[in-house]
Amino acid sequence: MEEFRLRDIDLLKVGSQIQLIGGLWQGEGKTYLSLVKGEEVDGTELVVLKMDIHDWETFLRQTDLLETEILQNDGNGIKKAIVRKTQRMIDGALQWRTFKRDGYKCRYCGNDDIQLTVDHADLWEEGGATILENLVSSCKKCNRTRGNMQYEDWLKSEEYKKLSVNLPEDVRKQNEDMVGQLPHLRTLKVLNRRSR
Repeated sequence: MEEFRLRDIDLLKVGSQIQLIGGLWQGEGKTYLSLVKGEEVDGTELVVLKMDIHDWETFLRQTDLLETEILQNDGNGIKKAIVRKTQRMIDGALQWRTFKRDGYKCRYCGNDDIQLTVDHADLWEEGGATILENLVSSCKKCNRTRGNMQYEDWLKSEEYKKLSVNLPEDVRKQNEDMVGQLPHLRTLKVLNRRSR
């Protein structure tokens, strides 16, 4: 099994392309892997991410956790770090308005029988505003596949072309029209995201 350090991964991909799918527990001479319902290990390479207490703080700030407590013995005793995530959670009413506007379907692949998420056209990682005009209904798979790709590049990508092959023309046009709104949306950036 290969080992990585935090500096070996693109931190902006954590929470978008690199997502939590389960947890590991260890005890009684065994390591237990438990997957979230609906997730699976898809044959990707398993790596160990070696992190010290400062790496953990940085890594967890980038995840979708609201509050996490880490305890670590660094040789000088137990150190404790409490990490609170920035306001990445999206108001439920806003999510439902987005889903309703988009016909309760993924705007990228058209799937309507899967759990939806909301995707920021102007990337959240770059300060994109969490407002209806900047949100798109997306299934988890499409959201992960896009990751932190710029919206314009995403619509031109081979991945989007494959996923969107069965999209109705009006939905495809909505996606293309969003490109014209991006200059305005980018003026609404949230530049100083702070922890609560």
